[in-house]
Amino acid sequence: MTPPDPRFPEVQVTLRTRNRWAVASAVRQALRRAGKDRREIDLFLAEAMASDDPQALQEICSRWVNLRPLASN
Repeated sequence: MTPPDPRFPEVQVTLRTRNRWAVASAVRQALRRAGKDRREIDLFLAEAMASDDPQALQEICSRWVNLRPLASN
């Protein structure tokens, strides 16, 4: 089963770290730059910060934006 399209597929975020605060901040900034409504951004942050699990956070972010995984070296 393929994951559903993100809520804002036009918003692209490339992960540069696995730090949950940095990931959430990168998505928040991308949503702001894309001109998304403050309420939408607040909803994203509330959902993202509710989980301590890094995998769950990545899944949450993927439901909101087009998330590109951290490149491996």
